[in-house]
Amino acid sequence: MSDPDADGLLAEQLLRLTRRLHRIQKRHLQEHALGITPAQSRLLRTLAHFGEPPRMADLAEALEVVPRAVTTLVDALEAGGTVRRAPDPANRRVIRVELTDEGHGALRRLRGARRDAAKEILAPLTPEQREALGGLLDTLVGTEPAQGTRC
Repeated sequence: MSDPDADGLLAEQLLRLTRRLHRIQKRHLQEHALGITPAQSRLLRTLAHFGEPPRMADLAEALEVVPRAVTTLVDALEAGGTVRRAPDPANRRVIRVELTDEGHGALRRLRGARRDAAKEILAPLTPEQREALGGLLDTLVGTEPAQGTRC
């Protein structure tokens, strides 16, 4: 059995790290002049993983948010020219969301900003510590190790 105080300390450290990651990522997004918030960048990255343009409800489910939150994000990204709404060819009542050419370019710049943020956060760690951290995070998140995608 683990010490409740130690677990509380670890939880607090994880929360502080999460806030620091958010601040650093936000700064790198601004430095890369993307004009995209972290929430919008998450939607773009999620959108890119779909094989075909998803419905708004599909995005909400993938992002684990309410559909209204997706509508707000898509509105802002559409105004910025990175996504567009398109009617489903099989059912015109269904609206799909797709990346524009500008959206694909924004994703490339976004990946650069995320790499820069990761380098900054991980700079104090040795390669061995990075590998150990990656394994621990995979365990905590409950995912399979990501092959070749670690920063």
